[in-house]
Amino acid sequence: MKKNKWNRKFLAGALAVSLFAAGFTGCKEEVQSKAKKGTEDVAGWTLNKDEPITFDWYVHFSWFARKWGKSQVSQYITEKTGVDINFVVPAGNEAEKLNLMIAGDVLPDILTIGWYEGQVPMLIDDELVYALDELAEQYDPYFFKVANPEKIGWYTQSDGHFYGYPNASYTPEDYEKYKGKLTSNETFLVRKDLYEALGKPDMTTPEGFLNALRAAKRAFPEINGQPLIPFGTSEFSDTGCAQLQSTLSHFLAISPEQNGKYYDSNLGLTENSEYLRWLKVLRKANEEGLISPSMFIDKRSQIEEKAAQGRYFCMLYQNWDMQSSQNALYASDPKSIYIAVDGPKNTNGDDPQLAGAGIAGWTVTMISKSCKDPGRAIQFLSYLISEEGQMDTNFGIPEKTYTIKDGIPTLLPEIKKLDSENKNKQEIDVGVLFTYWMLMDTAWQTQWGVEYAPSLEQPQKWTSPYVTSYAMYDGLTIPVGSEEDLIYQEIQRRWGKVLPSLIRAQTDAEFDSIVAEFNRFKKDKGVDKVIELQTKLMEINKEKLGTQE
Repeated sequence: MKKNKWNRKFLAGALAVSLFAAGFTGCKEEVQSKAKKGTEDVAGWTLNKDEPITFDWYVHFSWFARKWGKSQVSQYITEKTGVDINFVVPAGNEAEKLNLMIAGDVLPDILTIGWYEGQVPMLIDDELVYALDELAEQYDPYFFKVANPEKIGWYTQSDGHFYGYPNASYTPEDYEKYKGKLTSNETFLVRKDLYEALGKPDMTTPEGFLNALRAAKRAFPEINGQPLIPFGTSEFSDTGCAQLQSTLSHFLAISPEQNGKYYDSNLGLTENSEYLRWLKVLRKANEEGLISPSMFIDKRSQIEEKAAQGRYFCMLYQNWDMQSSQNALYASDPKSIYIAVDGPKNTNGDDPQLAGAGIAGWTVTMISKSCKDPGRAIQFLSYLISEEGQMDTNFGIPEKTYTIKDGIPTLLPEIKKLDSENKNKQEIDVGVLFTYWMLMDTAWQTQWGVEYAPSLEQPQKWTSPYVTSYAMYDGLTIPVGSEEDLIYQEIQRRWGKVLPSLIRAQTDAEFDSIVAEFNRFKKDKGVDKVIELQTKLMEINKEKLGTQE
């Protein structure tokens, strides 16, 4: 083992019983694969499809609710590859679940985790996951034919190996190739009919924003017998609220790099006057009863349920997460959907700089050393990232879910209709459009000209002119257990309490006092050490991307 072992022995005994009962049978010794080996020209999965195998695949998101085996697409892929999947999803706290599995050395076969999670370097440093390049060389050299070398280069560690492959990753070449076609998930949304009834108010300034919320509450006190919620956003966690941190800063065109140093959105924004100006707007909104107390406690499912009921007047929210809600509203009344409009702006009125996907992507998929057959696993990953795998996971089954028209794959009308009217049913029964998104290549999808349902199109396309690459700030993950990590975690936890306190402050003077105290706390805890480390990591990224001055 390498470094960062932490006290795994302390937990291992108590964990073993519960984790094995959960269905994991991890082993500490590497397993030799029985798979027939592929070559540079012959994909390994094609040689082993007659040998059934089931992999336990951990997905590090408690909201992921899809199963494998019922949908048409999953059945089709299993029939084609011989691979069946048992998805494992944490029921509660994701980090706690993963930490327990790591502590007990009882990892499932395959893992998909946000690249930004601190457990990623832990898994690598503790040698709990395979180097994918070594597996590919041994069992499936075809992998290198379908994998993107820039993505491999980005994820290659100091030891010369890479241990995970990303989804939703965009290389610098993709930004050039698909310029004007890329979108962001960061949106400021308003309910279309209410917004238009109020005369499409300008909400880019503090005064305009507050006046619009006041007007909405006066004009529409109830929606279908329930109180209107003037403003909503994503759920609050013990480390804050992503939309009120990074997304708001992007709408305000605040660069995470100031004077050559990198400032994490949880660390540096409380020293930025533009950001504090808008948090004070939210404080004023809360004082006037324009923010519901439930905003601080609602989980994603509750937020999406209220959005599907059209109860929010406006939201700072990820438009990708609004799909089910938007479809439900559109089916009820197309005028009641949420549309993207200009949101909060800085004092100069600058355009937003919305985050497009970076080269790091969203998640990385790794193969654990508890994997029952690492050879078959790397071969399955080769299939999924290949054009054939992308066609299957995005478009589904030829002539059954899509056809080729003028060289362009097109979903059948009934599949489009089902996805538009009942996306949940589509994903359960059919499974197209990256229902199984773990290795989706959304840049690849762009070449076909993404076609959106009427309920989803406007917010997606609205973001295109403002898409900005933040790739150089990806992957600034602080090593778990390091001094900087302990400092960072403590500051994050404090920020998780400070953010709602700022919005709930009774006066601007109280707000200023809370900010000053938090800034002192950060300084005393050693925030400068964190900034120094993340700045060094940023410079390494710039060198990788060729953007270093």
